[in-house]
Amino acid sequence: MAAVAENGPVPVNDENTAPAVATPEQKEETEKTNGDNITVFHDPENFNVKHPLMHEWTLWFTKPPSGKGDNWNDLLKEVVTFNSVEEFWGIYNNITPTSELGLKADYHLFKKGIRPEWEDPQNKHGGKWSYSFKDKRSVPIDDLWLHAQLAAIGETLENDGDSEVMGVVVNVRKGFYRVGLWTRTVGKSIPGDKNARTPAQGKDVLESIGRRFKEVLRLNEGDVVEFSGHTDSAHSGSTRRKPSTLFEAFTTWGASHLRSIPHECRFSCYETIEESMIMANNDGLS
Repeated sequence: MAAVAENGPVPVNDENTAPAVATPEQKEETEKTNGDNITVFHDPENFNVKHPLMHEWTLWFTKPPSGKGDNWNDLLKEVVTFNSVEEFWGIYNNITPTSELGLKADYHLFKKGIRPEWEDPQNKHGGKWSYSFKDKRSVPIDDLWLHAQLAAIGETLENDGDSEVMGVVVNVRKGFYRVGLWTRTVGKSIPGDKNARTPAQGKDVLESIGRRFKEVLRLNEGDVVEFSGHTDSAHSGSTRRKPSTLFEAFTTWGASHLRSIPHECRFSCYETIEESMIMANNDGLS
């Protein structure tokens, strides 16, 4: 069940704050059509079927600063935690779209228990893939952010056991939108018996995630997705740095070199996610 944070709600889309409640007659007709199983697609308010996600996820919101002296911790707000597809759609349909947020606002969707900060112990050795969309007027940012979220909660950005994806983020800035994907490591070796891997294997994992992320964002062959380590970004005083030769070289490969996203289901509601993505495609993101 979705849990709303106590320290403040996200901006709400007024048009969707009070969805129409089904009448008894409508509910009865729905039950006749679908038996006892009512999905969110049949009745957004009175569904009784939930498709659990592999992980719980928390939505965070960074509100635009009012001045230069604002503290980051005061701007970052935990909004809600959810663990099913239906709860995700209930949240998504009732918050302000990215395209309507103020400058310097951010949405962050991270696995439960991970704060979207470099200083979080689970992030301090990691990094992020990111891409900036410069022409804001022609960018379908709402659809792109939706796809990034679906890929994250649908566990399609990495292989089983990789345990790299921490969350996704979208930034609203004056001249661009930026969508990012945070990873647990920067491709270094991991000791141990169960999940051990060499530096080469670690880089392969990150490259695979970067390719899938590039596909999710519907980028062209020549578009470069940048990778930066959080430590490097913190030392430089910037959230971005020039990508390393290894990652820049790989991200400029042609579409024929992109590794396809596996079609096997990673959680029990794959069909629901697929249907959702088809709906998004039909809205203009193809």
